[in-house]
Amino acid sequence: MSQVKPFVTLIRYTENPEETIAMAARLCYSDADIMDIKTNTESKDNAKFIARLLSMGHLSAFEHASFTFGIEGVSRALLAQITRHRIASFSVKSQRYVSATYEDGKTFNYIIPPAIEELGEEAVKKYNEQMATIQEWYTDWQVALGNKGESSNEDARFILPNASETKMVITMNARELLHFFNLRCCNRAQWEIREVAWQMLQQVAEIAPNIFKDAGPSCIAGKCSEGAKSCGKMNEVKEKRRSL
Repeated sequence: MSQVKPFVTLIRYTENPEETIAMAARLCYSDADIMDIKTNTESKDNAKFIARLLSMGHLSAFEHASFTFGIEGVSRALLAQITRHRIASFSVKSQRYVSATYEDGKTFNYIIPPAIEELGEEAVKKYNEQMATIQEWYTDWQVALGNKGESSNEDARFILPNASETKMVITMNARELLHFFNLRCCNRAQWEIREVAWQMLQQVAEIAPNIFKDAGPSCIAGKCSEGAKSCGKMNEVKEKRRSL
């Protein structure tokens, strides 16, 4: 085991998410039967209707489309951040049931912050050595606690760092994703969750381009909401969004 990088996979999503949202929204404004609304919605190009819903702020209909992602190569520090988004469902790899000790003698997977990598080879070597030392401490505590599997792991894991890798499955509806991208694709977001957010955005934009047409930080569709704390790189961010 060794250094890993953030990796996101879109696992599942609501079939025809844009039609689903359009059908739910049309129901609010129509006295027609649901099957008639469904047939009518399926026969139309819903792009303009979805754009109008977004401009109106009629976002409740967007909660009917959900997207499930597999995320790996991320730190426990990221886990503490992403679970603040409470309108989401999480399943996370357990440090209790899954041991961080491996028969090949390698360390647990971990994340190296880019700022440390930028310090050069010596800094990265020092960081790797520190992770190896923590691995030794962890293994020592497993032994001291009787090597009883989960009952030993649950206390030995207290020595593991925020850098240690975790994996998760996360589900969000489209409305929450729009909010998530607004906050976490911003340059002022922490680097790791920002990388995850951009990977998520790239994948859902391919599936539902009209829903996520202007998704991202506030500067994508308007002016920066950060005020004096703006990164000042709005053109760069817009170009990144266009390149997805």
